[in-house]
Order: sequence, then structure tokens, then C-alpha cells
Amino acid sequence: MDRQSVHDELERVRADFRQLVESADDGLLRRPSNGTRWNNRQLLFHMLLGYLITRALLRLVRVFGRLPLGASRIYANVLNAATRPFDEVNFLGSYAAGRTVSPARMVVMFDHTADKLHRRLDAETDADLARGMHYPTRWDPFFKDYMTLADVYRFPTQHYDFHRRQLTLDE
Repeated sequence: MDRQSVHDELERVRADFRQLVESADDGLLRRPSNGTRWNNRQLLFHMLLGYLITRALLRLVRVFGRLPLGASRIYANVLNAATRPFDEVNFLGSYAAGRTVSPARMVVMFDHTADKLHRRLDAETDADLARGMHYPTRWDPFFKDYMTLADVYRFPTQHYDFHRRQLTLDE
């Protein structure tokens, strides 16, 4: 894994997120996004959420990556069966947080999370990065059936870049 490219991705997105949030006024933030049920502010929170949950996803790989492979396959199948309630919680969580967490706070949260991910990535061994588990592929288009810890570090930027195109801040 090219750790520097992940560090570079994190810094690219950190700067982009800050610029998007700080340059948008309330009217732009309330504008509907393109292709989601969220407005721009709620979608920005959802994009941040991809990074926030990555820390939990990394912990899952550390646990399941040490268990027999069948354990994570069962876990992924159970989560796939719960896709409908997950989708609702995912929507409502970003909807509510996007209405209550201030844009300035979102930037602080992003910075804090990016810093933690940088430090954690630097502490990973090559063996850690190669460890993996099965994921619920129905929960997110960027979840693959089997993902290594290295793959999980790439996930939030894929998620961010996908949703970045749905923002309507510059139209």
C-alpha cells in the first residue's frame, strides 16, 4: 500500500471540504442536492460521516481479521439482511445532524478525524494493512465483498468523491 497516497488524499479532501463549507452561505447550504433527499448541508455532513465511521470500520477489521474468515462472512450476511433499516438510519442520521451540527463544527470534526486517521495509518504495520474481512456489499457501493485494512483507508475518499458530484453549491 502506498501510504503517502492515502495521506495525500486525506489532505486533498480536508482542503476541499473546508473550502466548500466556508464558501457556502446559508442559502446554498439549504439548496437541494442532486440525486439525494438531502440538502447540501446535510450531504456535507454525510460526506464527513464517511470519515467518522472509518475509524469504527478499522476496528472491525482489526477484530474480524484475526478470526476465521467465516465469522466476517456471517456478520456481513446479517448486515446485508438489515439493509433497509440501515438505509433509513443512514438517511435520518445525516438529515438530523446536517440540520443541527454547524458548518463550522463540521470543519473542526473533519480536521480532528483526518488527524486521527493520519496518525493511525502511520502506526499500522504491513501485516495489519493486509488483514481483512467480508463487508456488507448492499450497504455502500464502495464496500467490496472482502476488504483489507488498506482498502478501508481508501473507502472514505471514494465515498466523498462520489457525493461531491451531488452537491449543488456552485450551480
